[in-house]
Amino acid sequence: MTTEDWLADPQYREAVGDLLGALAYGELTAFMRLAADADVSPTQPLKASVAALAVGEFRHYEMLVARLSEMGIDPEQAMAPFVAAVDAFHERTRPSTWLEGLVKAYVGDGIATDFYREIAAYVDPSTRDLVHSAMQDVGQAEFVVKVVREAIKTDPKIAGRLALWGRRLVGEALSQAQQVAVERDALSSLLVGGVGAPDRPSADLAELGRMFARLTDEHTRRMGRLGLAA
Repeated sequence: MTTEDWLADPQYREAVGDLLGALAYGELTAFMRLAADADVSPTQPLKASVAALAVGEFRHYEMLVARLSEMGIDPEQAMAPFVAAVDAFHERTRPSTWLEGLVKAYVGDGIATDFYREIAAYVDPSTRDLVHSAMQDVGQAEFVVKVVREAIKTDPKIAGRLALWGRRLVGEALSQAQQVAVERDALSSLLVGGVGAPDRPSADLAELGRMFARLTDEHTRRMGRLGLAA
């Protein structure tokens, strides 16, 4: 079946609109936070590096908005249901230092990336490809790992504080992911089935549990790359 065949189901089309809207708003806020981090970076080379990461996130945002427009869905309306939850997450996890901001960009956004990639397993191939393209690392992983490890080497005492920060981020991020999945019926239908192609894969409760376990495991690996205990 073609993407158009899948999208012929109004409920599936609404679900994909939700998915892309959630992603688009996430990318827009990622851009704005990285732009703010660039402004307070301690050196000019770091300012330029973080600004480049922000540009990459904005390009992902533009890609998602373009697809929504192609589908005849107003991007602003598609993003609107997710504004409150995403903004609340960022308000609860406001970093107090530049390094905390970088860890949040890597760890917090990483959890969201993993979550949406999990959902992408249940959509049509064209939408799946778009999600994976929009979720591509724009270079933040290598950059943040290098900066944080160098900072810990210079001042080992900050490792404990950043590890606590990472644990707080994972709790808040997983809570937000569950909230988004549960509160939006169209989006949750992508996981549990009933919309789209008749043979479209879906997840039962056991698989949903395994999915959140995978998100936690990946978070642990990310923290390890930073040199922090999860």
